[in-house]
Amino acid sequence: MKAISPRLVVFALLLFLPALAAREPQTSPPPTTKEIIRARSLGLPFDGTPGPLNAITDVAGVEVGYTTLISGEGKLEVGKGPVRTGVTAILPRGKKDDPVYAGLFSLNGNGEMTGTAWIEEGGFLEGPIALTNTHSVGVVRDALIAWRVKRGGTDPGGFFWSLPVVAETWDGWLNDVNGFHVKPDDVFNALNTAHGGAIDEGSVGGGTGMVCYEFKGGTGTASRRIEMKEKKDAAPRTYTVGVLVQANFGRRPLLVIAGMPVGKDIPGSVYPRENGSCIAVVATDAPLLPHQLKRLARRVSLGLARTGTVSGNGSGDLFIAFSTANPEASNSDKLTRSVETVPNDRLDSIFDAVVQATEEAVVNALVDNQSMTGRDDHRVEALPHERVRELLKKYNRAP
Repeated sequence: MKAISPRLVVFALLLFLPALAAREPQTSPPPTTKEIIRARSLGLPFDGTPGPLNAITDVAGVEVGYTTLISGEGKLEVGKGPVRTGVTAILPRGKKDDPVYAGLFSLNGNGEMTGTAWIEEGGFLEGPIALTNTHSVGVVRDALIAWRVKRGGTDPGGFFWSLPVVAETWDGWLNDVNGFHVKPDDVFNALNTAHGGAIDEGSVGGGTGMVCYEFKGGTGTASRRIEMKEKKDAAPRTYTVGVLVQANFGRRPLLVIAGMPVGKDIPGSVYPRENGSCIAVVATDAPLLPHQLKRLARRVSLGLARTGTVSGNGSGDLFIAFSTANPEASNSDKLTRSVETVPNDRLDSIFDAVVQATEEAVVNALVDNQSMTGRDDHRVEALPHERVRELLKKYNRAP
């Protein structure tokens, strides 16, 4: 019998081993994903009925996108890091260019939200909202304009003008805030990847480096559904209110969750005085006019108050509300436009929804989060879940 060449054996193995391996069962563990634990997962009770996602994206058409920038550790080197920052983009009608009615409220003005003068004057939000850190407002604003120009408009050269809304909170405790790490491409990424459906919370996007009640804060969201009847015996209409917050405010002893003095029961300190702010974006599909949306934006203050804040001198607490109802309301092709609105006397349930969703959005920003170490090894601990569960029993607040 003729001997088989060793080279032939090797060739055969190389030829057939990939096929054999493909038939073998997968023995390596599947990739793991972070367990999402939100406030209700801990058993925290909240008023009202949330939408299916309990997020601002429960309002049909609203999209949210993030760019999260995390790199470096140790001693601060301005321009190099550590970096703990990002951009959040909220698109009221997704990628569609159709302005929405909007209203604004400033609880405390130690902050920045660009484009607000024209909203106050004209009543429309024309384009996306972006959230970032205090010293990146300019680059984000310019990039947002460039994104809109590139997408074009009725003018052959793109949009003839644009006054976008960009708001900020300060992340300098954890981030190299003077290093200007947010770039135009980061803004484009947040806008282009914005989507509906479930969205992330905690240390993501503009909320990456934020601190809330001296726990790790950041991005939080929640929603409420409301049924309103045309007449007493008529079938109800269902409207949705969604809130997204960039939570970066509050001193530890003030924190209240579900009526419990959590901040006093879990003492701790991050910095000597309040350095933060809160930006809130309220979305609804209820047909409301600009003056009514201003009233919704005011109610964010009451939702924040439920969590304990007093809106300190250093806190820039700026809120915007918009309605996705009344499409094409700004279109000037016709001399007049007919729009719907809910009468003022029927707004109480919508006010309730804003307050409830704001409160839960803040708590979600605290719960759906992780501890973080940033510049100069500054460390901010996440809200400890087990301690919260213990406090629910202590104060008999478990459902």
